[in-house]
Amino acid sequence: MTDPTPDWCSVPNLEWDTPMYRLAVAQLDQTARRMGLDENIWERLRTPQRAHVVSFPFRRDDYERVMTVFGYRVQHLLTMGPTKGGIRYDLDVNLGETTALSMWMTWKCAIVGLPFGGAKGGIRICPRELSQRELQRITRRYTSEIIELIGPDTDIPAPDLGTNEQVMAWIMDTYSQQKGFAVPGVVTGKPIEIGGSHGRLEATGRGVISCVIEALRHRGLDMAGSTIAIQGFGNVARAAATIAQQLGARVVAVSDVAGGVHLPEGLDVYAVGEWLDAQGELKGYPGAEPVTNAELLELPCDVLIPAAIQNQITGENAHRLRCHFVVEGANGPTSLEADAILRQRGVIVVPDILANAGGVTVSYFEWVQGSQQFFWSEEEVNAKLISIMQRAYHAVSEKAEREGVDLRTAALILGIGRVAEAKRRRGVFP
Repeated sequence: MTDPTPDWCSVPNLEWDTPMYRLAVAQLDQTARRMGLDENIWERLRTPQRAHVVSFPFRRDDYERVMTVFGYRVQHLLTMGPTKGGIRYDLDVNLGETTALSMWMTWKCAIVGLPFGGAKGGIRICPRELSQRELQRITRRYTSEIIELIGPDTDIPAPDLGTNEQVMAWIMDTYSQQKGFAVPGVVTGKPIEIGGSHGRLEATGRGVISCVIEALRHRGLDMAGSTIAIQGFGNVARAAATIAQQLGARVVAVSDVAGGVHLPEGLDVYAVGEWLDAQGELKGYPGAEPVTNAELLELPCDVLIPAAIQNQITGENAHRLRCHFVVEGANGPTSLEADAILRQRGVIVVPDILANAGGVTVSYFEWVQGSQQFFWSEEEVNAKLISIMQRAYHAVSEKAEREGVDLRTAALILGIGRVAEAKRRRGVFP
C-alpha cells in the first residue's frame, strides 16, 4: 500500500508544517500503512477539519503598550461528537503544534472510549511575564474571538500548559455573559464552586500512575519500592509524584524549567512541593543534588516519566536512558528515532495517547455531571478513572501482544481503527 498521493483537491500541509505536526503525521502514516487503512480515510485524518487563527490587540497594565497577540483553535475530528481539548499559553504555541495536539487528542479519546473528537487551542504568550489582570484580559478577548466555535455541544476547552482552573472560569464567564445565562458546560477543569469536578486537578497524574502500576504488574513487578524519575513538577508531574510516593515508590528526581533535584534514596515529595511553593523554583532545595533536565532523563531508575514538554527523548539520548519503562506524561516527548532505539533496547514505552488520558477522562466526567446537574464524590471520580485507565491499558496491551507490536503502535491501531470505523459508518455528505 502506498502513501496517500496529494491531488488537486488535497490541502497542502504548509500552513501547519512544524516538527510536532510532522511527528504526529509520521505516527499516523506508519500505523495506517501497517493497518492497510483505506486511503481516503488515511488522507482525511492527516489534516484537521477546522483550523482557526486569530490575532487581536492586547493592552498591558501600563495602558501605554499595545501588543498584537496570536491565538489558535483547531478541531481535528467532528465525527465522534463534540470536540475536546486543552488551551495552552506558551511562546511555542503555533498552528502546527495545536494541530498535532488535536490529532493526538482524537486518538486518545478513541482509545479510552470517550464520545469526543480531538481539539486543541492556545495563545502565543509567556504567562509568567503577565499579571493576573493581563491574563484575564487576554483570556476574555481570546474567548470572544473563538466564541462561535466553542460550546457544550460543539467544542469544550480545558486547561493545558500555562493555564489553570482560573483561566477556565474566565472563559466560562465570558461565554456566559454573551449567552445571557450561566453555561458551565462550555469548559472543563473549572473551579468546584462553578461546576468543576472533584479529582480533575490530579486526574492526568493519577492516570499516568495507573499506567505505571499496570505496566509493572504486567511484568510481575510492584509499585512499592520501585524508583521513579519525573521530568517536570507542574500539575501532572506533581500529582504523579505525590501519588507514587503514597503508593510506596521512591521518587528519585523531579524538575522544573530551570533544572531539577535528585536523591537516590528518594525525595520527600511534600517537602519539595512546599519548597517550590515558597521559593518559586526547585533550585537550592536542601539535601538533594542538582540535576539538569537532560541529565534527569539519564538517571538510573525503574520508571522514567517525562511530564514536562515535547521532544525530550530523541535519537541522540535514547541509548543513554537507564530505565526499564518510559511512561509519557507529556504530549510528544519521544521522537520516532528514539522509539526505535528504546524498542530495540527492550525499554517499554507507555505512550502519551494512553498514559496521559486521565485528564480528558475526568473532563468527560465533569461534562456529564454538568449536563445532568448531578455531581459525584472524589472517591467515585477516582474509582471510575482508574477503572477506565485499567481497561484501556489492558486493551492496548492485548492488542500489542496479538499484533506483535509495541504499545504505541498498538494504541494507535486501536484509536485510529475506532475513528476509521466511525467515519465509515457515517459515510460522506452529500
